[in-house]
Amino acid sequence: MTQPNSAAEQAAAGPQFNLQRIYLKDVSLEIPDAPAVFIDQAEPRLEFQIDTQEKTLQPGLFEIGVRCTVTCRLGDKVGFLVEATQAGIFEILGVADDQLALLKGISCPSILYPYLRSNIADVIQRASFPPVHLAELNWEAFYQQRLAQAAAQSQASNSGLILPTQ
Repeated sequence: MTQPNSAAEQAAAGPQFNLQRIYLKDVSLEIPDAPAVFIDQAEPRLEFQIDTQEKTLQPGLFEIGVRCTVTCRLGDKVGFLVEATQAGIFEILGVADDQLALLKGISCPSILYPYLRSNIADVIQRASFPPVHLAELNWEAFYQQRLAQAAAQSQASNSGLILPTQ
């Protein structure tokens, strides 16, 4: 079966959503105070930051990434710092712009996140630390939160008010 070439042929074929590839785009691990960190008896405190990114590779072909930073603090020291980006190439054709945004902001990260969780847990465990398992995420809520933040920033920049930063 041949792929539709023209926009008319693609529209006639209906909506298409295909995963082309999933890959670990970037991973880094830092243990700044090794080996002292392995004998430190301080209670570990974990901090997580997560974000998504997207890039159009060509019409209908997108790279979507989920990036996570995990920082383990032991008192005032950093026990370890892991940064990783799990990415995928997705073919998305024949969908309206609002549906495209939902696919790129919710569906694609939902597919990538389990791979990211596994890779981060593996890196941390291989570094000789107890396993750290990232919690499940509600990607729809995450997407809605990002939309609300973007709307608030847009409204603040259009109001002419200067708001203090924290």
